[in-house]
This record gives sequence, structure tokens and C-alpha cells, in this order.
Amino acid sequence: MTYEQTLDYLFTQLPMFQRQGAAAYKSNLDNTIALCKMLGNPEKKFPSIHIAGTNGKGSTANILASVFQEHGYKTGLYTSPHLVDFRERIRINGEMVSEDFVVDFVDIYKDNFNKIEPSFFEITFAMAVEYFAQQEVDIVIMETGMGGRLDSTNVVNSILSIITNIGLDHTAFLGNTIAEIAVEKAGIIKENIPVIIGERQVETREVFKEFAEKNNAELHYAGDIAELFYNDGMQKYFALFDGVLMEGIDLPLNADYQSYNLRTALSALWLIKKEWQLKEANILSGISKMVENTGFSGRWQIVGEQPRIILDTGHNVAGLTLTMNQLKSEKFEKLHFVLGMVNDKDIDSVLKLLPKFAEYYFCKADIPRGMDAKELSDKAGKLSLLGNVYSSVKEAYAAAQNNAKAKDLIFVGGSTFVVAEVV
Repeated sequence: MTYEQTLDYLFTQLPMFQRQGAAAYKSNLDNTIALCKMLGNPEKKFPSIHIAGTNGKGSTANILASVFQEHGYKTGLYTSPHLVDFRERIRINGEMVSEDFVVDFVDIYKDNFNKIEPSFFEITFAMAVEYFAQQEVDIVIMETGMGGRLDSTNVVNSILSIITNIGLDHTAFLGNTIAEIAVEKAGIIKENIPVIIGERQVETREVFKEFAEKNNAELHYAGDIAELFYNDGMQKYFALFDGVLMEGIDLPLNADYQSYNLRTALSALWLIKKEWQLKEANILSGISKMVENTGFSGRWQIVGEQPRIILDTGHNVAGLTLTMNQLKSEKFEKLHFVLGMVNDKDIDSVLKLLPKFAEYYFCKADIPRGMDAKELSDKAGKLSLLGNVYSSVKEAYAAAQNNAKAKDLIFVGGSTFVVAEVV
């Protein structure tokens, strides 16, 4: 098969949650275990830092990968979803997996796939761990997909578990309360492997404590470890209690919420710095060169001025609350909001967070899960969010660009898949 034919097989012939939703969800690890066994269990051939959470896990993963890369380690990075190119999901030292490897992997094992009947995510994970093992990486930063306990990534050889935070997202699969979702995310906590929790939440405290004690896993909160930075001579880089960035550290990301992800990443680095011989200078250069090293994009990404254009993939209540708070600090004459969402989110709760003074450009991302633009417009209209309906993301974005004046602001968001069609 050609690379294009291989992608067609992966995207259209396999169950894919990003496109189809519930039809692609697997409620056990049977297929993942079968795939890994077929490959000789490559997931056990390298150490992994395993990251779960509702928001911030991708940012945290990219920060960590960049820091390890700056130390000279051959660093694998597995994230999802991709924005433009499927190969973004699987990187080593910032370089995407080759097209040839993707094609060969599917060609070699396609008959086995037909017997196992895996999902898109299960095959992608298997592809990633096989690639990392073949390339003999030193370490992999492994981001979960949707959950934790039943996520394909939960078979890796973890040296550290990280749970960034818990919010109400994917409630149809993970639970209807913060505590229930925390149980699913806490499923990545392994026996005798330390775990870091990025944000302290009343609803999750007992859940994480119970899982950590059951697994004899050291439980740390990022805010607590921050105090150790003070005692270790790095206080000039890190605010202790509120996660605010301080002078002397250069994080090339514009979103205010990234300060929480940086705190979590720094806490993880402090915890394993002796074992991995991590040095302050390389930590700081890894942070400052994060985008350059990993190709990270889509989070409060500024892609234009006059008018200012901001893209952000935040798509749930917790994420959009932070994003909308930052949007309030922007100065502009008029806000043009290109908005699309997927149909399995808590749409009404998200819409209540959005500014009523904006002009909206309602659209549907080119995936089956995308909410119909007219339906989204009708729901939004009931909350006084007004605008026009467009047949595609590109048409909506072009209309916003055409209508916006130099001192206006265009914001594109509501879904990762909307941003993916613009970035």
C-alpha cells in the first residue's frame, strides 16, 4: 500500500473514537495485550513516564520530552490526537515516525489485525511501542488517550505516573462525577511506582490516596514538590503556591493555564532528577525550546496580527473556563469566534462559558462526531450567542478573516478538530 492508502485503512476501516465516538470505544485491554504479545511485547523494552488527566497532559508531555531531549536522551513522545499529520502522534527527539515505517507496519501485520479486530487507537499504540523499541529509545513520554485504567497505554513499563487534573469530560465513558472520573484516571497508578497529581481537588483526594496506598505508590502533589524547588536553589524560577511563572524562565507558550502544566512537569523532573542526572541548565533550555524541539501547537497559538488570530484546542468546561478567562484580558474592538464542537460533549455547559458580545461563525469539523453547525447555532442562540452558519470550518474561518478589521480578534476553538483544519 502507499502511505495514503495506509492512512485510508487506519482512518476509515478501523473503529476510531475521534471520528465515531462510542462505536470505537473498547472497555478492556484484551486487544492491546494481544497486539503487544504478537509484537514480542515491545512496550516493556523502555521506561515510560505515563501521563493521564482531563486537561494539560499533552502540554506536560511535550515539556518533559523537550527537557529529556536537551539532556541528550533519545526521547520518544506519544500523544493524541494529531492536528495535521497522523505521524505527529509518534515522535523521537521531535522527528515524526517515517511514512515508510507506518506503511510497513500495517502491511506486515494487517492479517493479524483482521483477526484481532483492534481499534484505530489500539493499532496506533502498538505501532508506537514497536517503533520506540526498534529505535532503542532511552525513555518515552506516554500520554494516555481518553481515560487511564482501560487505556491502551496502560500496559507500559512506567517509572513515574502523572495525573494532571480531573474535569468533567467523556462522561458517557468515564463517569458522571469528578470522583468517578478520578477512579478511571487513577488506574494508571502502578505498584511501587510514584505518582504526581498536578492539581489538588477536594473531590479526588480520597480516590488518589486509596489507589496509591493499595499500590504502595508514593503519592505527591505538584504544589508540595514546588517547596522542594525552593530548598533546592530554584526558587527564582517557580512560584510556590499559585503556579504563576516568574522571571528567569522562558516558556514559549502564551496561555495562562500553561503555568499549571509547567508546575506539574517541573515537579516530575525534580522527583527523578538524580536518577536521570537532570541539570538545571538543561531543564531551562528544554522548557524554552519546547516548541522547537517537539513541534507542539494548537494551545493559545497566535497565528496572525492585525487582526490578532488565536487558536486553542480547549474543548471542555475545565479547559475553556481558563481559556475564556484569558480571552477577557485581550484588547480588541470586536471578537469574531469561529466555533465548532463534537456531539458527545456537555454542549450547554460549554456554551454558557462563551462571551455573548462576540460574533459567531458556527461550523462543523469534517468528522462524523462533529455537531451539525445549524444545531450548534440553535443551541447557542438560546444563550444569546449569535452568528451565522457555515458549511465548513474553512468557510467559517475565511468569513471571519474577511469581516475582521485590524484591531479585531479572531478566536478559533471549541474542538481540537476545528483547530486542526485551520492550523
